[in-house]
Amino acid sequence: MKSRLFYILTLLLLFNSCSRYVESSAELAPAPYTEDELLVKFTPQVAALISEAGLDGSRVTRSGDIELDEVLEAISTCSIERVFTVDSSAEERTVESGLNLWYVVRFDSSKSAVEDVARRFARLGQVQKVDVNRTVKRNYTHRAVPLSQERLEKAVSATTRADMSDPLLPAQWNLINRGDHFIKDGVVKSVKDADVQCQGAWQKSTGDSSVIVAVLDEGIFVEHPDLLPNMWINEGETLRSNIDADGNGYKGDVYGYNFVHQSGKIVWDDVYDSGHGTHVAGVISAVNNNGIGISSIAGGDGSEGSGVKIMCCQIFSGNVATSILSTVRAIKYAADNGAVVLQCSWGYVSPCANVYDWGAAGFGSKEEWIAGSPLEREALEYFTHYAGSANGTVEGGIAVFAGGNESAAAAGFPGAAEEYISVAATAADFTPAVYTNYGTGTTISAPGGDQDYYYEYVDQNHNYGEVGCILSTLPYHVSESGYGYMEGTSMACPHISGVLALGISYAAQLNKHFTAAELQKLLVQSAVDIDSYFVGTKRYCRYVADIGTIQPMQLDMAQYRGGMGGQVNATAFLAAIEGNGVDMRFPNIYVATEGQVAVLPARYFKGENLSFTVTIADTSVATVEKSGSKLLFKGVKSGSTTATITASTGSSQSFTITVRRGANDNGWL
Repeated sequence: MKSRLFYILTLLLLFNSCSRYVESSAELAPAPYTEDELLVKFTPQVAALISEAGLDGSRVTRSGDIELDEVLEAISTCSIERVFTVDSSAEERTVESGLNLWYVVRFDSSKSAVEDVARRFARLGQVQKVDVNRTVKRNYTHRAVPLSQERLEKAVSATTRADMSDPLLPAQWNLINRGDHFIKDGVVKSVKDADVQCQGAWQKSTGDSSVIVAVLDEGIFVEHPDLLPNMWINEGETLRSNIDADGNGYKGDVYGYNFVHQSGKIVWDDVYDSGHGTHVAGVISAVNNNGIGISSIAGGDGSEGSGVKIMCCQIFSGNVATSILSTVRAIKYAADNGAVVLQCSWGYVSPCANVYDWGAAGFGSKEEWIAGSPLEREALEYFTHYAGSANGTVEGGIAVFAGGNESAAAAGFPGAAEEYISVAATAADFTPAVYTNYGTGTTISAPGGDQDYYYEYVDQNHNYGEVGCILSTLPYHVSESGYGYMEGTSMACPHISGVLALGISYAAQLNKHFTAAELQKLLVQSAVDIDSYFVGTKRYCRYVADIGTIQPMQLDMAQYRGGMGGQVNATAFLAAIEGNGVDMRFPNIYVATEGQVAVLPARYFKGENLSFTVTIADTSVATVEKSGSKLLFKGVKSGSTTATITASTGSSQSFTITVRRGANDNGWL
């Protein structure tokens, strides 16, 4: 294991953006890792010593272990701190997973090179794993193409489709494609139903506010009128506060957290921000049926409690490069704060990418990725295992990654690992987008836009980058209207996250329980086979931005057969959910003495507008009271008792309440 450590030093984590063009290799991150720090996983015994020495989050630099301290002194250690904050509600599972053993060791790089320091640690028996803190920098320089205010106003005044009242829905071929979007001189480059099949799915569900999608991206413009009502809110915190009111280790994290600047303030208006995170969020859950802007996959229908929630986990900001440290913290934060879908429009460059164009190829196999990126792997395992709830709609979490924009015959990692979902991009006629990665590691396809394919459809009313691309929300400093276009597997990725969130919402409505793996399997099985569309050649015109000309090109469609997965189908996915899963049952309650646990009983019974009564056999052990739509179970003394809950329909379920000192619950089921 230790001999393979330095494989990671040759790799560069890149952000799969809406644009695949890089002006030169100089646009890539100048260094693949931070020179003055390492990420080290100690043994449990040493981690305990470090904790006892008070090093967690402090500037103290010695552990109490003689051999380790000799190394720390030799490398002029500046500080040691835990990678992950201490969150009392999640600490038990943090320890169980081993993530509590990871530390950031900072040292004086002028005296010790990071490679030498890594070798020193790798030789120690007190060290299990060593990882560099790789630099993470976006690989694009292009901005979104804004929708003008004039065209937005024209759309508002025009007749809209009956599905939703959002005036821009007719332009969203990615949601509802009737085969009439791109027609010129008798040539049609759209196919009916070459979309994500929202129309049929919306008859069953439009999204439920109990479902949370964590968006790891640029900061989201949380105040956008088409996004704000569907932003996740941490009710235990105060915006811009310097106090960690809820004790999760993060101050002022109301809408999520800025892991770049270690702040609860989400930043979206830097002059170098592209609006990428805001665009992604809009695809998933812009507010539906509100009479403004766009529709989204799981944005609800305008009624109370509809629309999935977006948690902002900011890992990019302006032109500041971020790091793997910020990324893994964001992943764990998402799991610990209720997200069940991890939206990741980033990843490593494909191992089959043209090195001349992309500067470096990515991991060639899952084994190489696990050996070369151990902390990232463990953080993702934590999310897929611990997100959700055994007593909730979904047990475990689902991580969704952009497959990559290098036109390469393999998806990039981590998404290429079979535990996760890697998304390829298609155009409005089911054909592969000309930039998309495909082949090995690709799980499924979704609309991602294809501006080069629709180049000749640009006219006096449209700009290059509008026709055939994905329309979504943007910050006002990027687009005066608050809307605009992007393309890429980065845009295909949130379509999958949105459909998953919609399916989980529907399962919640049906009071059904699934494991994350079961949902992922149903998503893939319900996808549409699109190989029959990969015939002949696909002709397109590549726009060469630096010289302002176009270059005619073509793709051989045969090479994509069997390499794109099926195209996601929300209607079929929700139908599959109907016939699978298990009925949810009211859970057994574990509560601390003098503590309390809140439960939403409607999750466990079928029917609308239900009322509930609870009978507890021994009220000297525990009591219950109503708090709005929730039930609050309170521990009185150690022991256990049986109880029964009965709905107004007459349906009843029995359960057990266990009260014990130090019960580790987070106060919510």
